[in-house]
Amino acid sequence: MNALENKTVLVGVTGGIAAYKVCGLVSRLVKSGATVHVMMTRNATQFVAPLSFETLSRNRVTVDTFDRDFTWEVEHVSLAKKADVAIVAPATANVIAKLACGIADDFLTTTLLACRCKVLFAPAMNTAMFDNVATRENMEKLVSRGFIPVYGENGYLACGDTGAGRMAEPEVLYAAIENALSGKTDYVGKRVLVTSGATRTEIDPVRFISNRSSGKMGYAIANEVSARGGEVVYIKGFTDKFDIPSNWTTESVKTTAEMFEAVKKHAPSCDVCIMAAAPCDYEVAASPQKIKSKTLTVNFTKAVDIAAWVGENTDCKLVVFAAETQDGERNAVKKLQSKHADMAVLNDVTAPGAGFDVDTNIATIVTSKGSENLPLMSKRELAGIILDKTTLL
Repeated sequence: MNALENKTVLVGVTGGIAAYKVCGLVSRLVKSGATVHVMMTRNATQFVAPLSFETLSRNRVTVDTFDRDFTWEVEHVSLAKKADVAIVAPATANVIAKLACGIADDFLTTTLLACRCKVLFAPAMNTAMFDNVATRENMEKLVSRGFIPVYGENGYLACGDTGAGRMAEPEVLYAAIENALSGKTDYVGKRVLVTSGATRTEIDPVRFISNRSSGKMGYAIANEVSARGGEVVYIKGFTDKFDIPSNWTTESVKTTAEMFEAVKKHAPSCDVCIMAAAPCDYEVAASPQKIKSKTLTVNFTKAVDIAAWVGENTDCKLVVFAAETQDGERNAVKKLQSKHADMAVLNDVTAPGAGFDVDTNIATIVTSKGSENLPLMSKRELAGIILDKTTLL
């Protein structure tokens, strides 16, 4: 039996353009065996018709608190009592502010105020609204009260801006609901170090060498650790702009040497180290001035091997990533052995939907006992599998 079967899920839809994406979420929840009740604000009905959600959920959608077309019961209270979990998606800045202040002026906010189950919310708004101090404080209030945020990746927004505020994709919302219901707390009491993103090697004051890592995989893993009750040590190089929770121990670094120092500082006190970053493998003696010669010769030296140091000098479980373009499994096994790692996550970065700067991944899990090929999935879903398998090491 999956975590959704025979569960009651409340889905609150508010007035944002991302409301159309929630149709896919509702459909998937129903297919998983959940009973889904959709609540909409008046503004939400301007983006998606209630009939769409009624068809997908097979239940009447409620918008009006004083709707008389129902069997007698105080409906917002009865739904709140039935709910095993609730989610607000999209969660606009306005509704987040109402929930933070305990305002109940429509059916959705009244029902949520009566809920005693876990409540998730998926912020969706313009980047400036998302970054506004009032919105930030309101989201922090909700988190402090036990609400569970589900943040989306940075990206292109309907308003034309690019940045934070984009709603999480339906598969990410589904995974978050499933995790809230499964009640996985297998990382409570564990301290997990996660490296994320790229580092840079400077050639001169205006040029550097780096790679295409966005940090999305490492960020997804850190979020999954946090969702399961673990303490996160997040060591980030250059990444996309993510919303980093204040309860994570976070260190930002620029170079491989700086990442090494941060890992040396924290790894000995961690139970698990997951090396999802893509640090530069080579270093160069940088010119103090901008190079203007017609030709350029650069002499590279091998950079410090951070993962190998962890494997040789700590007792923590070590998970490494192997981004390969050929002979992937053979190279992953070699990396597993040379780093003294417990598990390697192999990515063929030439495969569509895998590798750098995308929201999905295709991986092969490699351990001393063998390998397991996984299909295309979201990076958050892969993060869950990695953590599941790490507990078995």
